[in-house]
Amino acid sequence: MSTSILKSLTFVPQPKVSSDPLIIKRERMVSRLEDQKKLLADPTYQRRIKRWEKKEGGEKVLVEKPLRTGKWWQQDPSGSVVMTVKVGSKRVEFEKGKAAIAVGAVDKLPSVIDALIKAVRSGELDAQLSEGKGPRAVPGRKVA
Repeated sequence: MSTSILKSLTFVPQPKVSSDPLIIKRERMVSRLEDQKKLLADPTYQRRIKRWEKKEGGEKVLVEKPLRTGKWWQQDPSGSVVMTVKVGSKRVEFEKGKAAIAVGAVDKLPSVIDALIKAVRSGELDAQLSEGKGPRAVPGRKVA
């Protein structure tokens, strides 16, 4: 009387990974905002990336490298904190001529970053995200 364990499971097709450039930009922006929260908690934080590099002998090895993360906030002359959001190296303009968010005290910064993450995920910054260049196209393999 052995019942099959596999028969108790429901099988579905595997969902495709989205190649929509806007969704990719949203996820990248959320990732950068998460980096800002980590940088706020630890001023020495550096994002780490993995790259394939060739050794002297021509052998490829996977190397993990640190990337410096610049902070997106600063104090204005009155002492309150102002935050800007960047796509690439450009600052995002939320309204015409207004690219900064008034935060107030530094301890309010995490809640502002969380609000921005929610706004990005809900699509409120899609217009600003689509202004910049799209993600780099992955080059196809050359067939000899």
